Amino acid sequence: MHGLLRWARSVGAGLGLLAMAAAPALGQVSFAGKTIEWIVPFSQGGGSDTWARFNAPFLSRHLPGNPEIEIVNEPGGGGTRGPNTFASQARPDGLTVLGTSGSTQFPYLLGDLRVRYDYKDWEVAMVAPTGGVIYVSPQTGVDGPATIERLRDQTLVFASQGPTSLDLVPMLAFRLLGLDVSYVFGYTGRGDGLIAMERGEVSIDYQTTASYLRNVLPMVEAGEAVPLMSWGVLDENGEMQRDPTFPDLPIVEEVYEMLYGAPPSGADYEAYRAFNIAGFAAQKMVILPQNTPPEIVETWRQAWRDVFEDPEYRANVGAVLGAYEQVTGRAAEALFIEGTTIDPTARQRILDMLANEYAVRLSD
Repeated sequence: MHGLLRWARSVGAGLGLLAMAAAPALGQVSFAGKTIEWIVPFSQGGGSDTWARFNAPFLSRHLPGNPEIEIVNEPGGGGTRGPNTFASQARPDGLTVLGTSGSTQFPYLLGDLRVRYDYKDWEVAMVAPTGGVIYVSPQTGVDGPATIERLRDQTLVFASQGPTSLDLVPMLAFRLLGLDVSYVFGYTGRGDGLIAMERGEVSIDYQTTASYLRNVLPMVEAGEAVPLMSWGVLDENGEMQRDPTFPDLPIVEEVYEMLYGAPPSGADYEAYRAFNIAGFAAQKMVILPQNTPPEIVETWRQAWRDVFEDPEYRANVGAVLGAYEQVTGRAAEALFIEGTTIDPTARQRILDMLANEYAVRLSD
């Protein structure tokens, strides 16, 4: 089991004992005849969109009353437009949920002035860790991780949503590895980065696991993309290990050692590691609005429990979303706290880097 999830389950179990006596009744909650809007603050085709569209039919099956679920893509603002809309307009009736990712967490963690939402106001229904894969165009002359050194003499091009989005993780990885990367900012989602790669407009890209499995793997099989490395997962000792979905790919730490002959360390590595954990270990969340009644929150959590046990879901989730364990209830609450909290030293280092290297200032 993923180490952070094991920790979350242990914390959640302790908290759960305190809450059992106060568990709300669920029988009166029904969404029959209703349509639920699931806001995804990114464009179609990316990992968050793939994740939501895979889960939606199973939620419709297991929420009481079998409501329709409509995926509403609302990209923009480096991932902040959708959650800003949700925070200001969503009613606490269980009929609007928000799907977050690292690209909504990071602006919040960094104090981005565009943020008009506060995670502390929200209720978490589920948390889904994920991974991701960095890949390049075969025109780079690289044919796999063993020849990655060929990239060090090239200027690579990367399509980015912005330096405060989840793209901060690859930016920190490229910096750590010493790669020369030119960033084209302003894309509205990782799906757009994928299109840019397909068109030959960029030479390096990454996709989160769901999008990689769905969209990039066929490109790899056709010889149109070359996978290089994954982000990895934390084990029970807090050490980075290979992603179980991509066991044949090295992680960033291994690639660094291949290039430099020693494991990574120092301030640049600590900054990368901090945002990798915040961006992927607790990356995707389903959020309910502030002041949602406890019985509605628990109805959503029970629906997720039922989804996780659905035989059809269990048979297909790994191929679509990867080999990661999703959680709800108290374990999700523990990961929710972990994923929306950051060490002040790491935060300040990133703010300094953004200001000095990209002229990005997030606060007054």
